[in-house]
Amino acid sequence: MRVVLQRVSEASVSIAGEVVGEVGPGLVLLVGFTQDDEEDRLRWMAEKVLGLRVFSDEEGKMNLSLLDTDGDVLVISQFTLYGDTRKGRRPSFVHAAHPDVAIPLYERFLQLLRERAPGRVESGEFGAMMDVALVNAGPVTLVLER
Repeated sequence: MRVVLQRVSEASVSIAGEVVGEVGPGLVLLVGFTQDDEEDRLRWMAEKVLGLRVFSDEEGKMNLSLLDTDGDVLVISQFTLYGDTRKGRRPSFVHAAHPDVAIPLYERFLQLLRERAPGRVESGEFGAMMDVALVNAGPVTLVLER
């Protein structure tokens, strides 16, 4: 499982020009899965995302987590996180989980976040062509992998 986490002041996802999810201050998560991902990885990642101290405290230090700030989360499925570009000019996606594996993982990950996140947890649509708009606050961008 691989996640690109971005701290945002606002973000939205649209499909065919219609906004299907939007959040205020919080996180945007681009999420990719492999065939080997299971429940323990999903739980670990959900806990990591919720508890990661990437928000500033009163002194301007990154000392607060999403749980401390009551922030929102926008989750976007992103199989291209497992694109292999070592050979040729066209990425290979052989390491990305097939949709019949990835969709249940994605839905479970959303469920785990919704059970514990203090704010809204919004999402795009798995497999859809989406436009993601965000204002990266900081900027803060991290890659998490398990």
